[in-house]
This record gives sequence, structure tokens and C-alpha cells, in this order.
Amino acid sequence: MSAALEMVNIAAKDTVSGNVSAIGYGLAAIGPGVGVGIIFGNGTQALARQPEAAGLIRTNQIMGFAFCEALALIGIVMGFVYK
Repeated sequence: MSAALEMVNIAAKDTVSGNVSAIGYGLAAIGPGVGVGIIFGNGTQALARQPEAAGLIRTNQIMGFAFCEALALIGIVMGFVYK
């Protein structure tokens, strides 16, 4: 029985070490990555359907891209703020 307790104590000591905020940012970067893919995928479809509205569509794509990337930058900053 004491050998099992020792294994539990050893397992309890082996906790997550390192910078956990890096893992959090890695998970948080999935959302903006998907968002950018959706923005440019739908923008390409819109340009194929209405080429005469290229200026407006491209402007909206760039604005959407900037907002998605702002979320990713906020995610990386939060790792430093809440350290």
C-alpha cells in the first residue's frame, strides 16, 4: 500500500511547469485564425459573385482582418499582464 502512496505523491509533484500563459495563448490563437480564414474565404466568394463591388469588399476584408488580429494581440498581451 505504501508503494501506491509513493506513486501518488510522485505524480502530485509532477505538475505543469513552465509558462502556462503560452499554452493559453496557443489556444486563444485558434479563434482569430479561424476568423481570418472565414473572412478571406467569404471575401473571395463575394468577389467572384460581384466583381464590380471589389473596392467595398476588399475594404471590409481588411477591417475584419484587423479586428481578428487585434484579438490575437490582446491574447498575447494578457499572458504578460496576468503573469
